[in-house]
Amino acid sequence: MTRVFHRTLGRGYPVAVSGSGVHLRDADGNTYIDASGGAAVSCLGHGHPDVIAAMHAQIDRLAYAHTSFFTTEVAETLADTLVADAPEGIGHVYFVSGGSEAIEAALKMARQYFVEIGQPERRHFIARRQSYHGNTLGALAVGGNAWRRAQFAPLLIDVAHVSPCYEYRDRRVDETPEAYGRRLVAELAAEIERLGPGNVIAFVAETVVGATVGALPPVPGYLRGVRELCDRHGILLILDEVMCGMGRTGTLHACEQEGVSPDLMTIAKGLGGGYQPIGAVLAQRRVVDAFARGSGFFQHGHTYLGHAVACAAALAVQRVIRRDGLLAACRQRGDELRARLEQRFGAHPHVGDIRGRGLFMAIELVADRAAKTPFDPAAKLHARIKQAAMARGLMVYPMGGTIDGRLGDHVLLAPPFIATTHDIERIVERLGEAVDASIAALQTGGRAPARPTEGK
Repeated sequence: MTRVFHRTLGRGYPVAVSGSGVHLRDADGNTYIDASGGAAVSCLGHGHPDVIAAMHAQIDRLAYAHTSFFTTEVAETLADTLVADAPEGIGHVYFVSGGSEAIEAALKMARQYFVEIGQPERRHFIARRQSYHGNTLGALAVGGNAWRRAQFAPLLIDVAHVSPCYEYRDRRVDETPEAYGRRLVAELAAEIERLGPGNVIAFVAETVVGATVGALPPVPGYLRGVRELCDRHGILLILDEVMCGMGRTGTLHACEQEGVSPDLMTIAKGLGGGYQPIGAVLAQRRVVDAFARGSGFFQHGHTYLGHAVACAAALAVQRVIRRDGLLAACRQRGDELRARLEQRFGAHPHVGDIRGRGLFMAIELVADRAAKTPFDPAAKLHARIKQAAMARGLMVYPMGGTIDGRLGDHVLLAPPFIATTHDIERIVERLGEAVDASIAALQTGGRAPARPTEGK
């Protein structure tokens, strides 16, 4: 009997024992293509020798030094590297151990910023429905995932939520994408007026929405309109690129494609590629300058801030991405992935939308394509697809509640940047088999037929 408090109780998990490139292997000899990078984490795949060597070298020098006493050379170098490639105006990096910690730090940083500049009356955050910003209480509060929030609602701060930018379901037939974006900005403007512009701290949004809705990009001009609105009222813009950032959409930062620079930006998963737990908040110089002119410190902290080995791993990951031209590779493989998905699912009666950017793609599943009707949530189609994919040696990242936290199913794909054309072909082939088998089993009241995983 396991003594691990697993995410889901009462079920067995395969034991992962090794990883190489785009593959993971379990103790029974099964091999899986990691087509989701875990949760869009493993941008370099598994077992990259350069990253492992950098971690070993750092451990030999120094594993840990508390940041209330010391900085480290590797943390300073990583910060310099990230600032050099950051959106305009970003001047400082605050290191943490993951995405939820990054969001918590950004929320507190935003609040303290206004205290430092003499506007302590600002107390409200605005975010979007069907967003995901992490599982700690502050992150959960700004997040718009209804299912994750429900049982913890009494513990959460009050956050206003506006509509997501969900073109497939919410853009009217008489609207252009740009007009739809303007309508959403107008909705945000109305919410700011309701709360009082001088009472709002920040608007928080994923640049490309990840887990909750599945690789959902903004329509043209939407984020620029949001940026202008925030500037008009002195409100901070916090962009969450924990999942979609650090190259995942084909540029180092997803907001580059929108022509927008945030005041605070959170990064994590692709920063360290899963080799060590690490995240960060990238902060505008004017935000940090306000702290320097005021109290002189950020009233926040964790034990493992700027952990030396985590910084060494992240620095190695970022150097490999640059050296090996993996942003360009991500764009190229992303085009191939989209083309393969369109070929396989473009006319599929139960795939309503294919969306995403770079190697961050998703399909949304529907019972009726013409009416965009979702499957019955009791069927848990997303869970069936995950099981059927694993049986075929494929790891994908499905989720339910796509539409409103209860209805809808999607499958997210986020393969490593090192994936080959052949890998992309196998991913889509196996996903197609898993989707078809799961829907067929659902329609006949049975279970999706299993197939031995590759390598067993």
